[in-house]
Amino acid sequence: MNSRIIVALDFESSKQASNFLDNLDPEECRIKIGKELFTASGPDFVRSVIARGFDVFLDLKYHDIPNTVAKAAVVAADLGVWMLNVHASGGMAMMSQTRDALERFGADRPKLIAVTVLTSMAGNDLAQIGIQASPLEQVVRLATLTENAGLDGIVCSAAETSTLRKSVSSDFCLVTPGIRRLEDAAGDQKRVVGPGEAIANGSDYLVVGRPITKAASPNAALGEFNLAVAGAVKPLV
Repeated sequence: MNSRIIVALDFESSKQASNFLDNLDPEECRIKIGKELFTASGPDFVRSVIARGFDVFLDLKYHDIPNTVAKAAVVAADLGVWMLNVHASGGMAMMSQTRDALERFGADRPKLIAVTVLTSMAGNDLAQIGIQASPLEQVVRLATLTENAGLDGIVCSAAETSTLRKSVSSDFCLVTPGIRRLEDAAGDQKRVVGPGEAIANGSDYLVVGRPITKAASPNAALGEFNLAVAGAVKPLV
């Protein structure tokens, strides 16, 4: 599995999602399961996607007291997911305790990453919740905190990766949603970047939803995204 594309299953039911997956090759992409689909279909659906051969990024963005998040992460790891995430704004103790809890899985430990600033948020959105910093400043601050907590990487906008690469280690993973081709609508994402530019800026994995899931030919759209990042030279693990 070497694809950098993570397809977001933004569907309302497991039936819709399963029908969509029938036409995808696990060697061509990874899969993201978020709150809507997980709430509708639960852990059994996650297991079923893994059984099809897909690497699964469980995108539930845990944010709670450290013990609660650590226990939830262990349950997620027991499902066999490839990657899961927490909110960096939960703080150092929450992130480091969760990382420590996952050590029991050894080589099978899922990647643990943290959400910095949601890509739907701009500067005025941060100001409304009392953060007097630009999205980029806040992302860099939270990325540094996340790396110091021992996590594997962060979720961030591809517009921020070139700056982040100067602040974090080369093996710190940057997962970027908000990826759109020129012909794709931005939707509810405010900070969007094309796939080729995202990889050039330092992204490791690109989360793509509607440009693939709503395409007339999802396989063709996925192929276009894979082609756009085919010139990347950084090896994936």
